[in-house]
Amino acid sequence: MTKIQTESVTIKMLMKSHPVITQEAGEDRAVSLDQVRSLIADFCPAAEFRDKRLLLIIPDGTRTAPIGLIFQVLQEQLGAVTRALDVLVALGTHQPMSEAAICRRLDLTPETRRSCYGRVRFFNHAWNDPGALRRVGVISADEIRELSGGLFSLEVPVDVNRLVFDYDAVMIAGPVFPHEVVGFSGGNKYLFPGVAGPDIVNFFHWLGAIITNHRIIGCQDTPVRRVVDRAGSMVSVSKLCICMVVRPDCSLAGLYAGSPEAAWAAASRLSSQIHVTYHDRPFHTILSCAPKMYDELWTGGKCMYKLEPVLADRGELIIYAPHISEVSFSHGRLIEAVGYHCRDFFLKQWDQYRHHPWGVLAHCTHVYGQGTYDHGIETPRARVTLATRIPEIQCRRINLGYRDPDSIRPEDYAGREQEGILCVPHAGEILFRLRDRS
Repeated sequence: MTKIQTESVTIKMLMKSHPVITQEAGEDRAVSLDQVRSLIADFCPAAEFRDKRLLLIIPDGTRTAPIGLIFQVLQEQLGAVTRALDVLVALGTHQPMSEAAICRRLDLTPETRRSCYGRVRFFNHAWNDPGALRRVGVISADEIRELSGGLFSLEVPVDVNRLVFDYDAVMIAGPVFPHEVVGFSGGNKYLFPGVAGPDIVNFFHWLGAIITNHRIIGCQDTPVRRVVDRAGSMVSVSKLCICMVVRPDCSLAGLYAGSPEAAWAAASRLSSQIHVTYHDRPFHTILSCAPKMYDELWTGGKCMYKLEPVLADRGELIIYAPHISEVSFSHGRLIEAVGYHCRDFFLKQWDQYRHHPWGVLAHCTHVYGQGTYDHGIETPRARVTLATRIPEIQCRRINLGYRDPDSIRPEDYAGREQEGILCVPHAGEILFRLRDRS
């Protein structure tokens, strides 16, 4: 055994002795700072981490969560005893974050970064750099057939950021929300796609698109989650996880520590209770207002995903985001080449589109929503309109509708649910469902 492998045995034994540690707040309360400290002290005894190297994996700025709180309490608990406690941003395929942006994510001022956390190293995941990745295995075609319920039968290579193998353990810290591809975010999803290579990422995003957002979002047991957890099992370093269930005001409704699988399972149960809003009937018009943390349509598409279940047939969903001017910083050229379409548009012309990145195709179907493609004619179930700074000619070119964002006043849409009009001021994380959803 190498030194790191030997030291990791202690951490694995520690996790077995504490399957899941939980702190939950009451309905009108939040998990307190003292409760956060207590959970982390129980989960991470300083003696067990002495002279260890720990890599903290966190989400970028597109997820609401008190990441800074967790980081700073971990530093209180372990910073003085570990040989390293560094940070890797689980970008997936998002843009890298600057040093200043990572400090904001961790609630650090430039002065506290220098004075208190100067030895902490920040890393961005580099999904498109083969030199930054290590192959940990291949999921066989037979196993993919079983995991996907027979939808696919192909080998899927599994690559992950090689940095994780420079540490005795990785600590995943992130929120859990309903998610359009995997059912609920969190847990091993911060490895895949968070710090993964493109092959596995493209595969399971397209698997989710084949099943469709409408059928997968807000479901705990999904074929995509099984693929993600199987990929996670191939990462041999010790893996710890702190899952957060966060209210819209960023307060903690629940905090769960354990393995990525066990902590996620507990957190997703609470998320299914507090992150889902039910309505009795669908809406013909939805104004879905994107928060500033979505700075491109690639992430702002969540404003469609979370509301598609309550959008009426032949209705219109408007993504209102006057601050967004880019389709995608990383994938814009690829999206321009294919456009936004329903799933069957791609499937029925598969020879033409199969060589495009499947993750891009998945995004395009999720934003466009359900529809049909028959005899060369595409018919959407409902319309998606962009009220952003993306020019009208570009919106039409990528097959989405356009409205001038300056012509929209959100207050004109508010309070009109009885008229079939819904305004969602901070869209993208709360899932909307119909009560009689099948």
